[in-house]
Amino acid sequence: MKNKLLDILEKRTLGIHSGIPSFCSANKIVIEAIMDQAKRFDDTVLIEATSNQVNQYGGYMSMTSVDFREYVYKIADQIGFDKEKIILGGDHLGPLPWCNEPAESAMEKAKKLVYDCVKAGYTKVHLDTSMKLGDDPVDEMLENEVIAERGAILYKECDRAYKELLEENPNAVHPVYIIGSEVPIPGGSQEEDDNLKVTNPRDFESTIIAYRKKFDKLGLKDAWNHIIGIVVQPGVEFGNSDIHAYNRIDAKKLCDRLKKYPNIVFEGHSTDYQPPVKLREMVEDGIAIIKVGPALTNAVREAIFALSMIEEELIPDKKQRANFIDVLEKEMLKDNKNWIKHYHGDELSQHIARKYSFSDRSRYYFSNKAVVKAQEKLFENFEDIEIPLPLLHQYMPMQYLKVRDGKLANKARELVKDAVVCVVEDYNYAVKCNYMVNSMI
Repeated sequence: MKNKLLDILEKRTLGIHSGIPSFCSANKIVIEAIMDQAKRFDDTVLIEATSNQVNQYGGYMSMTSVDFREYVYKIADQIGFDKEKIILGGDHLGPLPWCNEPAESAMEKAKKLVYDCVKAGYTKVHLDTSMKLGDDPVDEMLENEVIAERGAILYKECDRAYKELLEENPNAVHPVYIIGSEVPIPGGSQEEDDNLKVTNPRDFESTIIAYRKKFDKLGLKDAWNHIIGIVVQPGVEFGNSDIHAYNRIDAKKLCDRLKKYPNIVFEGHSTDYQPPVKLREMVEDGIAIIKVGPALTNAVREAIFALSMIEEELIPDKKQRANFIDVLEKEMLKDNKNWIKHYHGDELSQHIARKYSFSDRSRYYFSNKAVVKAQEKLFENFEDIEIPLPLLHQYMPMQYLKVRDGKLANKARELVKDAVVCVVEDYNYAVKCNYMVNSMI
């Protein structure tokens, strides 16, 4: 069967505007919202898990590649979404989770990771070997040849896994691959950076040359037929409190160089919080795969915080409230490993970042038992309460408009899902022809 992502390349070759959002999240509400919106337009959705989220040891979601597949498919079944319209992807697949280990052991674990993903039916694989490993020289840049060699080794393992999968399922879709050495940190930048640099076109082409050499060396003669994209830095990033908006003039030389390679697109990471018109410009310029993650979970967090504030108004007795905001803060303080290296400054600055940072490190705690319980309690508290429209207008103005006009149910869970839909709609506008969004663009 043909990989649906190849349609993007074919359409772009014909001059048709085409791209796809890559939704990088394991949050159940996020995935539900993405699928609900896709049902409206009969869309195919690309849902990816990072190597930190999901791997053979469980990752921070305590899921293997198969577990994540079944998790996503179960959500699809629950809401009646066609599983044939789901593309599963692996993001930053490589030695990233084990980068402090020596190269030999880190790469062995990376090989197992990519093998598992392909055998589980993931049909988009981002091979990321851009990071230094435990015994790489500390004071030297990692050479492009080393990055490409490690990437080619992982590709070969993927190829082995696909051939085995094909024996089990003759209709198995061949995966497509994304490569690239200039990869933004998953989840956004850790530092405020006013000197973000667009990838040099020469560096982009040197990546292609290096990979071709390594593929040939390993006897992977047709590998390049399945490479559809390269990760570059187009000048797009976000941090805890800042956003670097896309500037197509700054990226022009890079995007012009892409025209030499009609069978490749760019993949843009960390596109979260970009204005819809900037996202659309990126797709027009060849950055056809646009990844988003923290902006989705941050939308959930913002909506739940808004409901918590409404809860305070409607339920006077604090003991009867879910007190979600307090519970989340308590759990983040109890176990700080997922945010302490990312949120800096004095106590107040860290407090504000834990609650409101664009990088949304709180997403790591949404599977925590106490946080899950508080979320469920919050939704339960609104089951028998009709939220007054003035309170919706105050705390959830986008959702208020839809409730007022009869387009959205005034139910807590639906209100939260619609906050995610608002983000999804920006990406639909970016990748579709003649598409409009409700938000200011």
